[in-house]
Amino acid sequence: MTESLVLVANSGDGSISTFRFFDGALERIALTEGLTGTSTFAVDSTRGLVYAGVKGRTKEESPGIVTLRLDRASGALEQISRLDLVGGGMNYLSLSHDGTVLLGASYGGGFGISAPIVDGVVGEPASRIEFPNLHSVLPSADGRNAYFVSLGADLIAQYALADDATLTPLDPPTVAAPAGSGPRHLVLNAAQDAVYVLTEFSAEVLHYTRDTATGALTLQGAADAFDPTRGLTRSRFGADPRAEHLIWGADLHVADDGKRLWASERSESTLGAVLVAEDGSLAAPTRFVDTEPQPRGFHISADGAYLVAAGEQSTTVSLYAVHGDDLDLRGRAETGRTANWVRFV
Repeated sequence: MTESLVLVANSGDGSISTFRFFDGALERIALTEGLTGTSTFAVDSTRGLVYAGVKGRTKEESPGIVTLRLDRASGALEQISRLDLVGGGMNYLSLSHDGTVLLGASYGGGFGISAPIVDGVVGEPASRIEFPNLHSVLPSADGRNAYFVSLGADLIAQYALADDATLTPLDPPTVAAPAGSGPRHLVLNAAQDAVYVLTEFSAEVLHYTRDTATGALTLQGAADAFDPTRGLTRSRFGADPRAEHLIWGADLHVADDGKRLWASERSESTLGAVLVAEDGSLAAPTRFVDTEPQPRGFHISADGAYLVAAGEQSTTVSLYAVHGDDLDLRGRAETGRTANWVRFV
């Protein structure tokens, strides 16, 4: 097995853990501190760069995006630049155009950005959009389109993304999610003809077909991604899901060559795999795996063989071997407080 790294953001400690992953095991080899409130990062593996969203260390300091250089041998991250942000910090970051464009979504600020990158330095945003409670953003594989998910407005905003990082709304500019569902995280399939979105308040995975010529999305169907035996009920904006035992969908990733979509639910701390049919339609999981408490973030290795999950109410991450719709726990490793973002590198 080829050795790789796993990075985990620990927002409670303001740090990123670097793990060496080899022979089915995780070993933490570095801990980079001084990244206040970090809960998202995007990795440019080709250039060895990591772009992390951070909060201000004081009330007077602005939130921002820091660029870090990754030493793959030691796992250390060295800060090389910073972009201050006005209006709020980033909750989701992703890269496009072979690492020369950074996309970001700010939940608290209600805005999204697209910004050019030159030699690891993130420039001033070329475009800024506004929707309530933006929770995630991803580009299409070819970089022609960008999709921003607004939890507060129950929609996906869809754009053409130019080489200079500017955004132009498509026709139509937005596509709706079910009212009150709280769309949160999205993924695209390998063929780029489908987009799947996990909702926070109903823990459904929504299936949108994507016109590969125009980039426009059309809602086709949905499937539940929470365990129906746990007594959960639908959540709503502003509710406390822990106090009321409400559905609390979180993260979503593609696995098994696109045949499954793993999703996390935080109130009952489960992972479940939604089945994807050849036509892109979905079926709810028949098996759920208990995982780290309050699993906001997880990730799947490039070969689909392993999954690493983090919990906001835990200081450890869990490593699993993936077997279809089941997970075999292989070990746990210490990471830090409020771990919430995981990426194989």
